[in-house]
Amino acid sequence: MKDGRIIKLIGGLYTVLDKAGHTHERKARGKFRHINESPKVGDLVTFDDDLIQTVEERRNNLHRPPIANVDQALLINSAKQPDFSFMLLDRFLMLIENEDIKPIIVVTKIDLMSDDELNELKEQLKYYEQFYQVLYLSPKTGEHVEELNHLFEDKVSVFAGQTGAGKSSLLNALHPDFDLETGEISKALGRGRHTTRHVELHQLLGGLVADTPGFSRLDFYDIDIDNVPINFVDFFELSHQCKFRACTHINEPKCKVKEELANGNILQSRYDNYVMIHDEIKTQKPKY
Repeated sequence: MKDGRIIKLIGGLYTVLDKAGHTHERKARGKFRHINESPKVGDLVTFDDDLIQTVEERRNNLHRPPIANVDQALLINSAKQPDFSFMLLDRFLMLIENEDIKPIIVVTKIDLMSDDELNELKEQLKYYEQFYQVLYLSPKTGEHVEELNHLFEDKVSVFAGQTGAGKSSLLNALHPDFDLETGEISKALGRGRHTTRHVELHQLLGGLVADTPGFSRLDFYDIDIDNVPINFVDFFELSHQCKFRACTHINEPKCKVKEELANGNILQSRYDNYVMIHDEIKTQKPKY
């Protein structure tokens, strides 16, 4: 019996990377179908010459993209084409924080912005730099791409972000041997074509990284309403100064978050996005 990690799944056939760096193609034992829990990319498993036999308990488990046991998520946001979206950024942060995964904010395609436009965006994102690492780069020109090189060693990383943000282009810039398919932006829709057909972990700079399908919408069916104020880490840091212990930062009096918002210490867009996400989760119907 050997130990390994699933790095690819296509058509029921799993590719497992063992500790010596060798890959093996295996199917899963039939028992997984009976317990309605199939192995997935990122799972730590034991396997023999024929089958995957056991799956270790997951530290975290993303459903979209479908991957488990992730250490960090690089949230890829384009500066332009498509335009930068603070709502999408906050939705991604919400999802990633809920899974106890470390987020790193990456802004791509900075070559498409004028200096004034880029400086304005950086000024707005300074707020996020209090809580997250924020990087600016251009896969097309190679500008600042090397600043990512130290992030991957001994880590399982996931690239996630809106369609057309340049996830595959960035992976190609980091490691040209990937030669991942990239998509042109539809000028009519302002969106990119989906180019990544499956989730696969690639060996990169001493770690493993997944290129994941891009998407422009995030759903929160698995997130409890009580976790929303916790997953906004900036609000959570202030919450102990609120009058009410379970403050939602919306209707309660003597709320420290609303006080800091009024004083200009919290981005208005960040708070507005929080309220929209909170209301969405509060009113959504359970998904069975």
